Amino acid sequence: MSAFIHAEYPVETADYTRAGEASADIKRKLKQLGVPSLVLRRVAVASYEVELNLVIHSLGGVLTLEVDEKGVSLTSQDIGPGIPDISMAMREGYSTANEEARSLGFGAGMGLPNMKRNADEFEIESEVGKGTRISMRFALG
Repeated sequence: MSAFIHAEYPVETADYTRAGEASADIKRKLKQLGVPSLVLRRVAVASYEVELNLVIHSLGGVLTLEVDEKGVSLTSQDIGPGIPDISMAMREGYSTANEEARSLGFGAGMGLPNMKRNADEFEIESEVGKGTRISMRFALG
């Protein structure tokens, strides 16, 4: 099945000045498509959280948006340290954010839990020393 929209957003590590640009563009695109506001809000929250995780925790990566007649998919693939303990990382308040991120108000440890809470489907795969892949799906109907 081909996507109505396919867009890729490269995200660089520690690029705090551009953090949020990809998720803002995703929100804009979905609004133009007429995605229902409740779905739009959930995607906006999850896309911002995953984009910030790329900025804060990875060595860079790509956020991919796909939209088809059934829903919205977001996939984050990074190069990075990976997550040694996914179950610990999924706990609200747990964070490995560095001091720079924390001084800017990021790294509260809500990113992964917020992604999972807002997505209809959520998958995370990580390999230490290689990177992390997060896949989320949001149903339109």
